[in-house]
Amino acid sequence: MSLDERSAAPTPPPPPPPGEGARAAGPGPGPRSSSAGGAGILLAPLRQTGQLFALAVAVARAVFRRPFQFREFVEQFWFIASVTILPAALVSIPFGAVIALQVGSLTQQLGAQSFTGGASVLAVIQQASPLIVALLIAGAGGSAICADLGSRKIREELDAMTVMGVSPVQRLVVPRVLATMTVALLLNGMVSVVGTLGGYFFNVILQHGTPGAYLQSFSALAQLPDLYVSELKALIFGFIAGIVAAYRGLNPRGGPKGVGDAVNQSVVITFILLFFVNMVMTGIYLQIVPPKGG
Repeated sequence: MSLDERSAAPTPPPPPPPGEGARAAGPGPGPRSSSAGGAGILLAPLRQTGQLFALAVAVARAVFRRPFQFREFVEQFWFIASVTILPAALVSIPFGAVIALQVGSLTQQLGAQSFTGGASVLAVIQQASPLIVALLIAGAGGSAICADLGSRKIREELDAMTVMGVSPVQRLVVPRVLATMTVALLLNGMVSVVGTLGGYFFNVILQHGTPGAYLQSFSALAQLPDLYVSELKALIFGFIAGIVAAYRGLNPRGGPKGVGDAVNQSVVITFILLFFVNMVMTGIYLQIVPPKGG
């Protein structure tokens, strides 16, 4: 072939880029992959819920194992108590006052002002006090627990402990969960007393109630199971706050920013669970324990 014939021959088309033939051949497994991704999004909350319950079971089992980290427990107990005692006292006073003023105004309209003390004190002890304690522990102590465990996780300290044969759950999580439960149990009594005194002061001073009628209605309506269920709520709420904070701290995503996101998520998740569990426990209590005099 001469030089002129070679130059006149048509130039072959360039080869198609990789993947072009596959796209031209027809649709691949796109719908299947999209459906799998949607199923994964739906199953992710269930998977995390299962992992949260698994951590709660692991903590409950590790409580009875030895050695118990008593020093870590005392340090965490003191830290959580120091950051929650003063805010709890300051919050319980206006909370008890608002309940006493609202209940007193309502009972005055109904002509049953003599029952103001019993109604307001029962509201403080059964509902307000455990929730105040749990919310403060979750917001102050739980966020600190989550941040501490999350920072240890991204620094690979927890992985190093696992390699050395030390269980992070028994060494770090169990003392923190027990500390939140103990602080919640003790702090609930203080908040109940302070809230009751605040309600008494505002009812007697501002609404010109009778001190004797306030105390008499309380003794006529209140009973010991009311205090028992309040302490049980505080104990369970402290357990939930500690477990959720520890779970989010053990599973951060994205480095330091992920630790901050985990702290925010732990507080929000704890609040949601607390209100739900409180509703369930209150319903069960009202069905099981009859009212005084009923």
